[in-house]
Amino acid sequence: MATLLAPARRPRVFHALEHRDFRLLWSGQTVSLIGNAAFITALGWRTFTLAGSTKFGLVLVAEAVSTLATLLIGGVLADRYSRRGLMIISDLARFGAVGGLALTDATGHLTFPLILLFTTLVGLGDGFFYPAFGGIVPLVVDPPSLGSANALLGVSRYGSFLVGPVLAAFLYHATSPALVFGLDSGSFVVSAFLLYLARPRLIDAAAHEGTFQEIRAGVRYVRGVPWLWVTIAMFSLVLMLQLAPQQVLLPKLVKEHFGRGIGSYGVLTALLGLGMVLGTVLFGQLNPRRNRGTLSYVVWCANSLSIIGLVLSPRYELALVFAVLRGGLIGFGTALWDTMLMELVPENLLSRVVSLDIFGSFGLMPIGLLAAALVSGLAPPGPIIAVGASVSAVLFAVMLTRPWLRTVD
Repeated sequence: MATLLAPARRPRVFHALEHRDFRLLWSGQTVSLIGNAAFITALGWRTFTLAGSTKFGLVLVAEAVSTLATLLIGGVLADRYSRRGLMIISDLARFGAVGGLALTDATGHLTFPLILLFTTLVGLGDGFFYPAFGGIVPLVVDPPSLGSANALLGVSRYGSFLVGPVLAAFLYHATSPALVFGLDSGSFVVSAFLLYLARPRLIDAAAHEGTFQEIRAGVRYVRGVPWLWVTIAMFSLVLMLQLAPQQVLLPKLVKEHFGRGIGSYGVLTALLGLGMVLGTVLFGQLNPRRNRGTLSYVVWCANSLSIIGLVLSPRYELALVFAVLRGGLIGFGTALWDTMLMELVPENLLSRVVSLDIFGSFGLMPIGLLAAALVSGLAPPGPIIAVGASVSAVLFAVMLTRPWLRTVD
């Protein structure tokens, strides 16, 4: 009888919510991520109406380059000072940048150079925020709940891809883009306020050796750990070879290969996002503890194979199945990688390693985007994407034969 009356055990994926400080972090990030997704949707359409279809690519490049410019410094500062404080400062800075964009648009003075200016400022703030965020998660949950924490954060991240664009489309047409920008600006204030209420666990800060010396210390650590430097180097190639061509050519694939329009493209990307959410939830529930190095490479190899299946599918409906599968693999693999970093990297180096991971993994993306645009007219989009994914799958398969990978738990 006592067993029957006992309260139901909370599913493992929700364990992190037992921690007050994580609830504050997660709630703030959920609001902020939805605002960001709405912002990028509205910004794309506003740039198109103001300056033409080719200019939004320049906006994305400006934001990406400015983020990369501050990432490594952000990693050093987050290991040296309060990660919570750095995140609050970054949130307030981005509140000012996006708020300035909203105000300029609302008063009718927005121009393309101003869009570039404000998005560059947002990117600079992002570069300081991401390393601190990657380093603060282990400070607001206990170690057994890290998998749950990363799964829930993944649900917020990928769920925002579904909610944010819909919210932006509704508000953009019902009111104005300035309102969408203003809501995103306000979401940073919500995030900063909830972070202010949090009390993360304190750690021993990194020694003050000078910014460049501390960056080099992070590089030395990564170089000494094969699963770290090999994976970062691998993803610099993989994202260039298989992600960049998808970003450039997927709309063309939907139109030319499947003979469909924008609605079908939207459904395909929405199902990819749904798969990501399901994959993160699955990881949070399973929270694998053994052979995680091998498992991560199996997941990423399977992801590359699912891309091949998607882009070469003879029918659109089959491509949708592969989109959900691929999303699940991305969600599971990303949560697995984030958890490994947070558990296996020393706390006073974690933010620098996170910054090096992002910087290294995405460093070759601009080359991939340019190359995909240059070859887009030489062959159908499906085979171009499939070639990059095939090379990526082979690279992952080769790494699975390395003895050091099997020692990473």
